[in-house]
Amino acid sequence: MKIFLTGATGFVGHHVAKALAAEGADLLMLVRKTSNLANLEGIPGETEVGDLAQPDTFAPALAGCDAVVHVAADYRLWIRDPEAMYRANVDGTRELLKMAREAGVPRFVYTSSVATMHFRTDGLVINEDTPVSLRDMVGHYKRSKFMAEQHAIAAAKDGQHVIILNPTTPIGPNDAKPTPTGRIFVDFLKGKFPAYMDTGLNLVDVAEVARTHVAALTKGTPGHRYILGGENLTLKQILDKMSAITGIPSPTVKIPFAVAATYAFFEEWITGRIRGREPRATLEEVRMGRKKMFASSAHAQQELGFRIMPIYPAMRAAIEWFRANGYAP
Repeated sequence: MKIFLTGATGFVGHHVAKALAAEGADLLMLVRKTSNLANLEGIPGETEVGDLAQPDTFAPALAGCDAVVHVAADYRLWIRDPEAMYRANVDGTRELLKMAREAGVPRFVYTSSVATMHFRTDGLVINEDTPVSLRDMVGHYKRSKFMAEQHAIAAAKDGQHVIILNPTTPIGPNDAKPTPTGRIFVDFLKGKFPAYMDTGLNLVDVAEVARTHVAALTKGTPGHRYILGGENLTLKQILDKMSAITGIPSPTVKIPFAVAATYAFFEEWITGRIRGREPRATLEEVRMGRKKMFASSAHAQQELGFRIMPIYPAMRAAIEWFRANGYAP
């Protein structure tokens, strides 16, 4: 099976590429001229230079492909030019769906995010049927992913075979950027996590997320969304698990929302706008933290054969990788 894959140089995309290659897929991986190709080492396949912001540059490469697996996304919680994020996440997804239709590609797997769901402050576990709208989205990343997902749903309604996957918070090795979640791990390992907020995340083993991308090529209902999650944990529980793995003390001070928001405000202005660097905390992160992102993966278990794996091994693997690659002592 010939697969056109986007995002292979990224964290989740790297693991998806490995999983597809292990199943014998003939990979054609989209990379930009500026992409760091280190995450592609050891993965058999070819590369196609192009950019989702300029789809005409790689449109001919889709001819003869059996499926498109679209993992690439601009995943940042702070960006100086939000329009660039919308061009990559929204416009790029819409155009790739269109090009796949025009090229006659029979299957399309779109990697969305659990960020497109509507979470609650009381920690109630949500699923794909929980009502949600654009006004529920906090920040540019969530808004852009929600808008992109709507294009995928609309394409499926028009007859295109599109499966939508919504990973929660993937954890594991090779988070080279690192992602915002990876930075939590790195900050903890560096002793830069003195306090915590009363929030929660669903952590999922990135290897299982990748395996389910392979399954989605032959399973699932077009147009359906599938949450791929693992364990629902408070931030304090996550930090305690990292402490158990590393021996580094877990923070004991819980800071209120107002304090975190004030710190994030000044970080955005001083570090972000004045110094031109990415702030350590953003108002978007703090606002998202008011809700516990707890989710159920029952739908994916039933239709895609998704497995809820213990998160401890994935956390250990992530920590070992960050240490081995010089991100932390």
